Amino acid sequence: MKALLTVNNLKVYFPVYGGAFRKKVDEVKAVDDVSFEIEKGTTVGLVGESGSGKTTIGRAIARLVPATAGDVYYDGTDILTLGPKAFRPYRKEIQMVFQDPYGSLNPRMTIQSTVGEALDIHFKDMSKLDRTDRIRELLTKVGLPEDAGNRYPHEFSGGQRQRIGIARALAVEPRFLICDEPVSALDVSVQAQIVNLLKDLQQELGLTYLFIAHDLAVVQHMSDHVLVLYHGKVVESASAEQIYQDPQHDYTRKLLSAVPVLG
Repeated sequence: MKALLTVNNLKVYFPVYGGAFRKKVDEVKAVDDVSFEIEKGTTVGLVGESGSGKTTIGRAIARLVPATAGDVYYDGTDILTLGPKAFRPYRKEIQMVFQDPYGSLNPRMTIQSTVGEALDIHFKDMSKLDRTDRIRELLTKVGLPEDAGNRYPHEFSGGQRQRIGIARALAVEPRFLICDEPVSALDVSVQAQIVNLLKDLQQELGLTYLFIAHDLAVVQHMSDHVLVLYHGKVVESASAEQIYQDPQHDYTRKLLSAVPVLG
């Protein structure tokens, strides 16, 4: 199967400034020489503790933070070399679902305006009727009532807000979703609902996921392949089954030992 995304030797370093003249005195190697690929229609899980560089990888792929070095090939094109205008079509292809469902929504905008904003940017010729129908379809697809579009973010629970975030990401018909800790801010019972929704949407729409999390149980349920990240480096890469049955790296074993077991 052909890879939709290939990451080669990705590095993201952040400068550290100090002294009276704010000169660069050091750098933080948030992501240090990371390589992997994701086949179409599959999920790669990226797991590690806070500060390991997981989110930075996702943001670098989406070009929300600049990469220091490396290549990111999306469907055969190195998207890191594209200018803003040339990259704009890929904004539709690559979308993110963020960790904080409330923080990622504008509290002053109705849900219809929030989801419709992406349609206004990328589908300028869409009629008002088609826009309304599309928003209603998206809200229904993620399990929200049709009248949800007339309400505001504060009127919804955390799980419902995350469904809104997913609907917004799907509005422009992407093929690749970067899910950045999409359930870590939710109650355990709600986490399962959102994970199952993501799996159903993947099957229905043929989506490809990079699923970022620190919860190994969630990653195991979601992923075909798992990358274990430690201090900006991939220390283990294997199928989800192999990672959990026969971990090779000490850090992976420590992460597994931290997973709570019921009973």
